[in-house]
Amino acid sequence: MTDTAASGILDRLDALRVWPYPRRVLVALGAAYFFAFYDVVNIGDVLPVIEKQFDISSETAAYAITIGLLGYVVGSLADAVVSDRVGRRPALLISIAMFTVGALITAFAGSFPVILVGRFITGMGIGAEIAAAAAYLNGISPTRMRGNAGCRAVVWGYVGIAITPFIAVAVVPNFTDGWRAMFLIAAVGGLAMIPLRLGLPESPRWLLQNGREDEALARVEEAEAFAATQGPPPPETELKPAEALRGFWVSAALFLAVWLIYYVGNYGWLTLAPTMLTHEGFSLTTSLSFLCVTGIGLVVGALGSVRYSERFERKFTISISLVVFAVALAVIGVAPVAAVIVVFGFIVSLTIGFAVPLMYVNTAEQFSSQLRARGVSMGDGLGHIGGAAAPLLILPAAAVSFFWGMSVMAVTGLIAAVLILFGQKMTGRSMD
Repeated sequence: MTDTAASGILDRLDALRVWPYPRRVLVALGAAYFFAFYDVVNIGDVLPVIEKQFDISSETAAYAITIGLLGYVVGSLADAVVSDRVGRRPALLISIAMFTVGALITAFAGSFPVILVGRFITGMGIGAEIAAAAAYLNGISPTRMRGNAGCRAVVWGYVGIAITPFIAVAVVPNFTDGWRAMFLIAAVGGLAMIPLRLGLPESPRWLLQNGREDEALARVEEAEAFAATQGPPPPETELKPAEALRGFWVSAALFLAVWLIYYVGNYGWLTLAPTMLTHEGFSLTTSLSFLCVTGIGLVVGALGSVRYSERFERKFTISISLVVFAVALAVIGVAPVAAVIVVFGFIVSLTIGFAVPLMYVNTAEQFSSQLRARGVSMGDGLGHIGGAAAPLLILPAAAVSFFWGMSVMAVTGLIAAVLILFGQKMTGRSMD
């Protein structure tokens, strides 16, 4: 098949104006984000208990966060190669298997070193999951729905984060081994997701990049047939011409810097807040209760990203959101009282829920289909080194004062807000 014919297949996919796949496709990915995000932050909610049960310092306990995020980096890079070479579907199955095994090891760990092993394997699964899922959604989506579809899937991830403190409040302070239940829930969720993954269609864009034109055409024809059953499409919107993509390494370096810096503050808030608040004098139950309320902002923000993902250039909305993130963290640092923590913590969480889904989409669309999963893993995946370093940077600052700990987080948001502006404008533009 000629390049012109291959381009014609993608033109047919991009011409679709309604979501051309069964709901189970987004359900399968949304469920994965739900449990992956849940498991990213549940370790932070149980750290104070792990400290006491294993008689270790908060700095030592925080290694469970660091090792999990280092596992994220390894899993993201390894699974990205599988995703780009073998296919998006196999990569998605491998990722959920690693995630499930790691959660089970953590749940039944008899010592802190075994917890570290479990968290590393879990991190590998989550990192692999995010890289493969972001590349997969970009590959199957018509251009007009690329941002919307990606954000819809990630919404469920933030629902997972939002309910984590509610579960933690119910089981962690009230049962000696309640913290183990937090990881067992994740493992059961991982097992339940495997059947959902088996029926996912392969990405037409990936198939074309790998010379499998007949299969790509068949997938697009199936998408067209399904779209035709969904009723009249919305009014047609103008597609912008494709923009010549920068070299892989230029985009990879830029988005590595964005994610690396941003994740210091992001994971500082999502995983270290319970520890910092308890050290500030609040009880564990009170600290988790704060996060129950503020976590609702994650879902509100993620729903906002769905609504506005295609209305404005994504890099501008991301930048504005990161500035608000930084200001809200600074306010909490200046006045760490209950009312301020709840109100501005809600705003911090809202900006995370809004910005991160758009950042996943914006990162993936900076790369060609052939290297998309690797591009995401270079940015978001390696960027988790910043999250892994968060305890090493934030806890010493917080030991000086709560204000300095929050200030470190705030500065990362401001720097990332500037860097994201150097990305290419991709909203509404066609891709290979």
